[in-house]
Amino acid sequence: MKVQLFATLRENRGKEIEVPWFDGIDGYAVLKELALDAGDVKIFLINGRHSDPGTTIKPDDIIALFPAVGGG
Repeated sequence: MKVQLFATLRENRGKEIEVPWFDGIDGYAVLKELALDAGDVKIFLINGRHSDPGTTIKPDDIIALFPAVGGG
């Protein structure tokens, strides 16, 4: 499945990564595969829709991960 990374989550990973899909995989397993802490991801999208990382992912889903946005 495709995982798109944005902003600081791209560091040492790139813009898009293929993660192996397996039956029953959820967002937390994807984060583990990418060595990301769940606290580092503030927006978790499945096919462009806000989702909970505990949601089961289908093989053709596209995941997008965004960190917290900083600014002042």
